[in-house]
Amino acid sequence: MREDPSGRIDRHEPEQGRERRRSDDEKPPELDRVSPLATVSRHVTGLLIDPPLLERKVADARRSARGRDTHILHDGDDDVPQRMLNALEPGTYVTPHRHLTVPKAESLIVLRGSAAVVVFDDDGEPEIEALLTLEPRPGAGVAFDLRAGVWHTMVALESGTVVYEMKGGPYDARTDKQFAPWAPCEGEPGAAGYLARLEDGLRERFDLAPRSWQPPPRR
Repeated sequence: MREDPSGRIDRHEPEQGRERRRSDDEKPPELDRVSPLATVSRHVTGLLIDPPLLERKVADARRSARGRDTHILHDGDDDVPQRMLNALEPGTYVTPHRHLTVPKAESLIVLRGSAAVVVFDDDGEPEIEALLTLEPRPGAGVAFDLRAGVWHTMVALESGTVVYEMKGGPYDARTDKQFAPWAPCEGEPGAAGYLARLEDGLRERFDLAPRSWQPPPRR
């Protein structure tokens, strides 16, 4: 149904007008590259998150030297909440962090593939590990909700993993997140080895196949 300017409701809207599925010959929305790390789509009313869009983000992550790429869904830094797609490949390292300076909760929903969420105590010891996957596996879920101020990271366990992330806004790079002092930052020596040990523990706990990537040899 739709309402015309006079206030009358049209109850005879064509069926195709209500259809939200993208037709086979319709192109997915154009994605603007706003940085080496992220794209954004300038949709005005809404955006359908469907397999073609996820495929494009998976391709972006596979081309990225860091093994992941983000697609921004919110309209700007002032939007509340902030929403995005995170495409992650195995071996990409998300530095453990928390959102506390300006407290922000965060929700993670797996749309494709498989990932694990690790929560740490203040000393850097893993406190909770959660397996997120769309495939039926013992102990697996599809989403994880984090309270504000909790140390955490995310580990991609399968190629082609895409996670929908939502957290409080507005965004301010100066206060958005605080990196853990007990873990290496992305790009630092030891980061790949730290991730490998963390992932090995997850795979052992959930009885998964060995990881598919190897950290670079130490120089």
